[in-house]
Amino acid sequence: MTTSMQPTVSIALCTYNGIAYLATQWNSLLGQQQLPNEVVISDDRSTDGTSILLEKLAAEAPFPVRILENQTRLGYNKNFERALAACTGDLIFICDQDDFWLKEKISTMTRYMIQNPDIQVVFCDAWVTDENLEGRKKRFWEAVQFDKETQHRWQEGETMDVLLDGNRMMGCATVLRRTFLPIVLPIPEKIPGYIYDGWIALAAASQNAIRFIDQPLQLYRTHVQQQIGVREQAVGDRIRLRDRLTRHRARKLAPLLKKQVQLKTISQLLSKRVPANSPGLSQLEQRLAHFTMRSNLPHNRLKRIAPVLSNLWRGNYRKYADAAANWYAPLLAVLGDILE
Repeated sequence: MTTSMQPTVSIALCTYNGIAYLATQWNSLLGQQQLPNEVVISDDRSTDGTSILLEKLAAEAPFPVRILENQTRLGYNKNFERALAACTGDLIFICDQDDFWLKEKISTMTRYMIQNPDIQVVFCDAWVTDENLEGRKKRFWEAVQFDKETQHRWQEGETMDVLLDGNRMMGCATVLRRTFLPIVLPIPEKIPGYIYDGWIALAAASQNAIRFIDQPLQLYRTHVQQQIGVREQAVGDRIRLRDRLTRHRARKLAPLLKKQVQLKTISQLLSKRVPANSPGLSQLEQRLAHFTMRSNLPHNRLKRIAPVLSNLWRGNYRKYADAAANWYAPLLAVLGDILE
């Protein structure tokens, strides 16, 4: 289904001590093929002159600009919540203060939303650059392991499972419908393992209403002042079979209990916002059941065999293994669950 109706566009821009890069990002908004209908800015009590610069940029803008100044510092989750809630456009683009949007970003993503009226959230890729926006040598999706195989799983309906392996959606590369805001706002105070953009992605995945555009439509600046950015992930200690047979059981269970608590918390948060029959919730509940089983196996090793082998037969050990794990890691996990 397509429609010729042109939705109105808002940009939700959050700022905090962004004077070094804000003007460059603003110029990229001015250079869009399709200009927004409004920009809503929530400034989180900047102290570097950002507020003065914002007033100047707003006065010269060819579109309406509203500046919200927080009375107390909110932090990035609640700052974005305030900006999103104040937007009036049909489509809301989330914007960081230090990136650079390619000129076709708004028009491309708006066109996708027009052509796919049942989709609530869409995100694009980005070129990862240095602090001077130079060096387009890597795409953001490479950094978050959103490769072709993972994209295929997503398109085949495993969206929630992919996101529970780790968030692939960058907030500043996202557009969502304003009608979806009642589902995601207010942003929960604590979402274990995720921030505001991961929460939006999970909420949309629960209703199978999130898609991606396989195209880098912005430059993603990396610099030392970033609150959130592309980071090299620490490599955990390699667990050998000998370790699995000799380490203390509490050490073995700790990460499984942490994962079980994380999934249970996310399940509880989503259950308050989306219908119980939302299609993505079943993937979450199946994963939660698997880690609940693993973290609560009886001390009697003989009694562990049936539930462990049942989950192995259903493919859960391989399905829920770390994406970077070796091919034999699921088998080691099976042995560990039975023997440790």
